[in-house]
Amino acid sequence: MDHIRNFCIIAHIDHGKSTLADQLLIKTGSLDERDFQEQVLDDMDLERERGITIKSHAIQMDYLYEGRKYQINLIDTPGHVDFSYEVSRSIAACEGALLVVDATQGIQAQTISNLYLAIEHDLEIIPVLNKMDLNNAMPEEVKDQIVDLVGCKREDIIEASGKTGQGVDHILERIVNEIPPPQGDPTAPLQALIFDSVFNPYRGIYAYFKIFNGELRRGDHVKFVATGKDYIADEIGVLKIKNEPREVLRAGDVGYIISGIKNSSEVKVGDTITHVDRPCEVAIEGFEDVKPMVFAGIYPVDADDYEELRASIEKLHLNDASLTFEPESSAALGFGFRCGFLGLLHMEIIQERLDREFDMNVITTVPNVSYRAYTTRGEMIEVHNPSGLPDPTYLDHIEEPYISAQIISKAEFVGPIMKLCIDKRGTLKNQVYLTSDRVELTFEMPLADIVFDFYDKLKSISKGYASFDYYTSGYKLATLVRLDILLNGEMVDALSTLIHKDYAYGFGRKICLKLKELIPRQQFDIAIQAAIGSKIIARETVKALRKDVTAKCYGGDITRKRKLLEKQKKGKKRMRQVGNVEVPQQAFLAVLKLD
Repeated sequence: MDHIRNFCIIAHIDHGKSTLADQLLIKTGSLDERDFQEQVLDDMDLERERGITIKSHAIQMDYLYEGRKYQINLIDTPGHVDFSYEVSRSIAACEGALLVVDATQGIQAQTISNLYLAIEHDLEIIPVLNKMDLNNAMPEEVKDQIVDLVGCKREDIIEASGKTGQGVDHILERIVNEIPPPQGDPTAPLQALIFDSVFNPYRGIYAYFKIFNGELRRGDHVKFVATGKDYIADEIGVLKIKNEPREVLRAGDVGYIISGIKNSSEVKVGDTITHVDRPCEVAIEGFEDVKPMVFAGIYPVDADDYEELRASIEKLHLNDASLTFEPESSAALGFGFRCGFLGLLHMEIIQERLDREFDMNVITTVPNVSYRAYTTRGEMIEVHNPSGLPDPTYLDHIEEPYISAQIISKAEFVGPIMKLCIDKRGTLKNQVYLTSDRVELTFEMPLADIVFDFYDKLKSISKGYASFDYYTSGYKLATLVRLDILLNGEMVDALSTLIHKDYAYGFGRKICLKLKELIPRQQFDIAIQAAIGSKIIARETVKALRKDVTAKCYGGDITRKRKLLEKQKKGKKRMRQVGNVEVPQQAFLAVLKLD
């Protein structure tokens, strides 16, 4: 085991960790020149288009150092705040971490939060200053920041560049010398931790694991502790650029197992694999269930595709354990699912993946967060959906989730950032100057107000410099009301929102104006109303289209025209009684982008 090293890379989004991973693969000879493409570990189309890592990848490299062959397992991690769950799983399977900081941007919020995660797990930290080849790099300033944060010596910081390959040999030497080999007993009962899974339509589910104790051979009879199901290990192997089957894997190894599992609910990330005839005494600890932050309904555009959508979401859930879903129905949209996401980017990515990978055309409702409603009887109800709110007569009070947000920015943008946070009902808790022109602001804010467009606005007012990271801090009392949208007196439940009392009027007004533009005109008037309970607070009317019934009268007595108009009037009246309004899909999406 002393020639195995397991490590991950932690960094803020866009600090060049995927490019650095490419260099490590090239230097260790794990990658042929002809297989090389930039960011080779980001193999999803979406990742390459957006230039972000969504899914963590594990890969094994062989490295020859001072005449000994070392086996190095790299578990790559995403950098965006929405995918911090993937990072926590990678960290649980490693003994060390490369802390990569961009020499042009310095330390950002996400770097700090991921670093704390790594320190909690007692990982050995190796600081790396990336992008040293750029003209606008500020190595001395950024080194000061790293020394303040990690408490290392200045000379311990490796200067590197993922583009040119500078410093990569030095990184590999430090990995071998400083990161401790995995601890474990190869003779003990098998104990392996599942840290990821992917779905293959032909072979079922590949579960990726790290062995803590014992050994696993091909054809062994194994069981998964959390689900209690048992399987035969059809194939086991290690994760190279292409999977390589092996006969046996021992303590400290990272690999995959295929056992013909077809049902996604049978593989739980964080579960322990052990032998049926010689089980381990305790399961491995250290994984918490992921808590979704944002909830939205996903419905098929065509009601007949419901079962297909269920299958697609289940398969997607295998590749992304942080997605949660449960069936729900809506009067306006039929049957669908209530899904929980880690944030708005996560929601957008899931929507895109459903469309691309499974060819599913879906409607997404207004995203919201989960509230706690307390009734007059003292019961507590979790509300994920505005229609689940108890009747106002039974409702005692509502609590909403609050977050503690860390924003790191240049000092010149402090004013606009404070205004933005205070407009979103935030309170300033702390303000620390990290250097003369970099400041860290800590705000306490309601999660509901950052769900919509907070991140985009923050980026635009700070010219892209501010970085943002948050964690939940608990629930607080809230004065919320349910805002309903009525079309011709009928409520459209998919457009209902829970909103703070002070914002309800303005928001209702905006929605009505927006819907007026988007709903096509019919043969009758359509009333669009925003209501709180039975009180109407805003109204717009989509005027009727009129057929010119008197066009064929060119002259003659006025009574002929009047007779035709009266006949039309009767028809219109009958029509309004049964008139049903079709709401186009754009209307649901437009509500998300109201500002």
